[in-house]
Amino acid sequence: MAKRTAFITGATSGIGEATARLLAKSEFRLIICGRRDDRLKALADELSKQTEVTTLSFDVRNQPEVASAISSLPAQWKDIDVLINNAGNAHGMDPIQKGSLTDWDAMIDINVKGLLYVSKEIIPGMTERKRGHIINLGSIAGKEVYPNGNVYCASKYAVDALTQGMRLDLNAFGIKVTSINPGLVDTEFSSVRFKGDTARAANVYKGMTPLKGEDIADIILYTLQVPAHVVLADITVFPTAQASAAVVKRD
Repeated sequence: MAKRTAFITGATSGIGEATARLLAKSEFRLIICGRRDDRLKALADELSKQTEVTTLSFDVRNQPEVASAISSLPAQWKDIDVLINNAGNAHGMDPIQKGSLTDWDAMIDINVKGLLYVSKEIIPGMTERKRGHIINLGSIAGKEVYPNGNVYCASKYAVDALTQGMRLDLNAFGIKVTSINPGLVDTEFSSVRFKGDTARAANVYKGMTPLKGEDIADIILYTLQVPAHVVLADITVFPTAQASAAVVKRD
């Protein structure tokens, strides 16, 4: 059986990197994408010992750049079986009245518009072939709004709505659509959110054991291995210490 081809955005760290590593060991060919060329090259060099790998370097916020990069794929890489929309970010945690326009734009542009720009380039091939699987990385923030989450939560609610819309629109083509919504995951997420304040970022996970990128990668692989007639549509996953967006047991 031929290997399926998986396209992963935000593959240079966190959940995306963990997913790339796991899929490389699990009979997938990989198109790994990100903005940091040095990390992309290092990861591709590592994973090419296990499977076929190609890289695309682009910023998901830049629609012409996204379109140009994806259209540049050689013919043997154009049939994409799995799209993992993982690229996303949070910037700041200010109350709405003190929010930064720059932070708001970054979250909307990456989390919402970036997901759409990438999907726009890949979905037509899936509808033409009448097969495919799209996995959108959402968040508990797309299910529950928490204090000072405002625009980040709004962006993830948008991802949730877009995922549901994709599932409806693509049903006629036999395309699976999955939403994975993690709670606290220990990645670069908090460091980016708090503008490199590592102490504040570490405090997010103080006194509890968060999820790891590898935990989410395991779930992604599982969703890709269920029988053809099964789709895991909407998955919310917490660390054991977490009960909701704002309720966390800390020792």
